[in-house]
Amino acid sequence: MNRRSLLSLGAAAAASAATIHHNRPRPRDWLHTWVSMPQLTEPGNMPPAPFNADGVVLADATLRQTVHTSIAGSSVRVRFSNAFGGAVLPITGVTVALPLDGRAGASAIVPGSARVVTFSGRPGASVPVGAQVVSDPIDLDVPALTNLTVTAYLATGQASAAITSHPGSRTTSHLLRGEHLAAAELPGATPVDHWYFLSGVEVRTAGTATVVLGDSLTDGRGSTTNGNDRWPDRLKARLRHVAVLNQAAGGNRVLQDGLGPNALGRLDRDVLALGGADRLIVFEGVNDIGTAVATVDAQRQVGEDLVAAFDQIVTRAHARGIEVYGATVTPFGGNTNYDDADGLREGTRRTVNDWIRRSGRFDAVLDFDAAVRDPIGRRRLLPAYDTGDRLHLNPAGYQAIADSVPDRLFRR
Repeated sequence: MNRRSLLSLGAAAAASAATIHHNRPRPRDWLHTWVSMPQLTEPGNMPPAPFNADGVVLADATLRQTVHTSIAGSSVRVRFSNAFGGAVLPITGVTVALPLDGRAGASAIVPGSARVVTFSGRPGASVPVGAQVVSDPIDLDVPALTNLTVTAYLATGQASAAITSHPGSRTTSHLLRGEHLAAAELPGATPVDHWYFLSGVEVRTAGTATVVLGDSLTDGRGSTTNGNDRWPDRLKARLRHVAVLNQAAGGNRVLQDGLGPNALGRLDRDVLALGGADRLIVFEGVNDIGTAVATVDAQRQVGEDLVAAFDQIVTRAHARGIEVYGATVTPFGGNTNYDDADGLREGTRRTVNDWIRRSGRFDAVLDFDAAVRDPIGRRRLLPAYDTGDRLHLNPAGYQAIADSVPDRLFRR
């Protein structure tokens, strides 16, 4: 074959490859509208009997869960995670449907609304240990700020006492023996306020995403079960053109593992790996301060380490073109576990907040401390926002945090 023929073949191959690439959806065409931070399930948060026996979880069981969308889109994909599983996660079948009356935590779906989900053309998937699986696109228009039902069936169950979940769902899921993927109702189902295995829902859209890295104050402790009134929920109600993705877990820390991996360790998985994310809100640190010993040296160290960690988060996010907004640590004065008589932890909180406000490292500062503190006793939460434990916020407090976030940060 002569040189001209070789060049012609090369040009034809390049044109073919270019055509294939052009027709493939760009990564930013798919954007998460909902996420949950995967965690190793603690013993007290495992599925109850009879769904957990002899080292096998959810054998011959239907699991129905509802999630609250953020941004609207045409076509949908779902993600399941086996990040912390001790064995392969064998998913036999999945459907996506509309919950009855649009309610969060509903066990019933709108009759006839169930859509069969496939994975690479197959009805189920075997998710390896530490991996996740993404479904094929499902033909379904998903509005913003709506509830969506995802039902999974596991014929053999997961053969491990270590499974992946998000315990702080503040949303009711339902468990029932047998295969009920398309059933309109699940009579006799067992309710549990946890999400299992489900880690993301994506839609095809042209929008962008803001990810929140947080702890229980973002995960919504103190919010209403099935009420979707965490502060990121309240924020996304204002920002319908922007997905607000809640990557938080109760007890999470920046520097050390707690309930879930530390924020530095999970940054790549929970933030940088999400296609279309162009903003990051960092609202963490209270658990690092509160669990460090109340001595001068220990508090000085944790304060310095938090500042260095925030600096690292900014550096790593900026390398991906993501703007980072730093949120100040909210008060915990009077909390039994975190406050100390000498005010050493309060001093660390103020030192860290001063750095967040004045360092210039963040692209913007969200002063959540100022939004919810008592103007008379500044080391305490405003009583109207306090759940009573002097640390966590009620729905009014979460609304105040959401209201304090400026709209201008999300304009292009």
